Amino acid sequence: MTPALPRGDRGRLLLVLALATAVTVFTATVPLLRDWFDLRVYHGSVDVWVHHGGRLYDYRVPGTAYGFTYPPFAAVAMLPMALLDLPATIAVTLLLDLAALALILRLLAGPDRRRPGPFGWALLACLLALFEPLRDTVSFGQVNLLLLALVLADGALLAGGRGRLAGAGIGLAAAIKLTPALFIGLLLVARQWRAAALATAVAIGATALAAGVDPDASRFYWTEALWDTDRVGRLGYVSNQSVQGVLARLGTTDRAVWAAAVLLVLGVWAVRTRRAVAAGDGTAAFALTGLAACLVSPVTWVHHLVWLLPSFAVLVRTGRVRIAGALYAVLCTSVVWLWFDDTSGADGFAGSNAYVWITLGLLLWLPAGQLRPGLRTGIRSTSTTTAAPSPVAPTISPASVQTDSGSFGTAAATAGGGVVSGGAVGRDGPSEPTASTVPADRNPQSSSERASS
Repeated sequence: MTPALPRGDRGRLLLVLALATAVTVFTATVPLLRDWFDLRVYHGSVDVWVHHGGRLYDYRVPGTAYGFTYPPFAAVAMLPMALLDLPATIAVTLLLDLAALALILRLLAGPDRRRPGPFGWALLACLLALFEPLRDTVSFGQVNLLLLALVLADGALLAGGRGRLAGAGIGLAAAIKLTPALFIGLLLVARQWRAAALATAVAIGATALAAGVDPDASRFYWTEALWDTDRVGRLGYVSNQSVQGVLARLGTTDRAVWAAAVLLVLGVWAVRTRRAVAAGDGTAAFALTGLAACLVSPVTWVHHLVWLLPSFAVLVRTGRVRIAGALYAVLCTSVVWLWFDDTSGADGFAGSNAYVWITLGLLLWLPAGQLRPGLRTGIRSTSTTTAAPSPVAPTISPASVQTDSGSFGTAAATAGGGVVSGGAVGRDGPSEPTASTVPADRNPQSSSERASS
C-alpha cells in the first residue's frame, strides 16, 4: 500500500526539507557533475570549424583524444554556438534542456492539465535531481532530452489526429544522432506510411544539406568515422550499457555474435511493438522502441537511458508503481560504477551490466495493451474497428484511421498533481568520462579523462 502524503502545510514542508536534504547529501557524495564535457566538444568543434578553418572531425578537446562524433547535420544544427562563448552556450543549453524536459513530462502525462502546485513541483525537483541518465545528460551538456522531445512530439501529433507534420521530428532526431532512426521502423510497424515517408525524407534532406555545407566532412563521417567505434570510446567501458557493451566486457569481439544478438532484440521488439500498436497502446509502442534502440546501439552511454522515461510512464499507468519505483531507484544509484576497474566474475557480470538488465527486462515484460479498466486507446490494425481514444492514454492510429483527440503520453503518477520522473542536477567538480580509453583513478567519478559520445 502506497503511504499517504501529508496534507497539512507543515507536514509537506517537513517532507520537502527532508527530501531536499537527502538529495543534497546524495549529489554531494555520489554523482559529480561532468563539467559540460560533451558540450565543450560541440562548442570547440563548431568554433574551429567556423572561425579557424579547421576540419570538423579533427578537433580534440585539449588534453584528451576526444572530438566530434555525430553526423555532420548535428554540427549544422549547432552552428548558433559559433556566435556564443562557452558560458553563454552552457546557459542556453540549460534553458533548452529545461524546456525539453517540461515538454517531455507534459506529453508523458497526457491531457491531465492539473498543475502540481508548489508541493508537487518540489517533490518533482527532488526526483529529477536523482535520476542518473538525466543528471548526466544535463551535466555533460548532451542532446538526449532534445531528441526525446522531438520524437514524443511526433507521437502527440499522430495521437491527436494532426499527422500532417508527424515524422518531421523523428527525421530531424535521426539526422542529428542515428539511434532515433529506429522510430521510423515504429512508424512502419504502425502503418503510418505518410509519417514514415516524411521522417525518411527529412532525415535524408538534412543529411544532404550537411553534405552541401561541408562535403569533405560528410564524406569522412559516412565512409570512415561512422565505422570507427574507437572514436567514441572503448566498447567495454562500464558506461556502455548496450548489448555490445555486455559482449565487450565478456571479451567477445566477434561481430557476428553481436549481429545475432541485435537481430534477436529487434525480433522481440517487432513482435511486442506490433501487439502494442494492435492494442491501441501508443505509449508502450514508443517506450518499447526506445528500449530496443538503447540495446541495439553499439554504444549506449548511461546518459542515453533517458529513452527509458516512457517505460516508467507505462508502468505507472498500468498500476506497476512499486516496480517503477524499484527500477527508478536502481537507476539513481550509479551502481554500475562499482565495477569500473574490474567487471570479471559473476558479480561483475551482473553488476556492471545492471542497466542493461533493466532495459532488457522492460523490453520483454513491459505491459503493452494492458490498461486498467476504463483506459482504452485508439490503435487498431487496419482490419479492425478503431476504439474511441481515452483522454489519458496515447494513440498511434493506423495510416487509414484518424483519431479525433488525445495526446501521446500516459497518466503518470502525480505528486500533488505532478508527474513522477527523473532529472539532472549535480555538484561542481571533476567528472567521469563518457567513454574512457585509458585506466583511471580508483574512484571513477573523479577521473580527469572525459569523452564525448
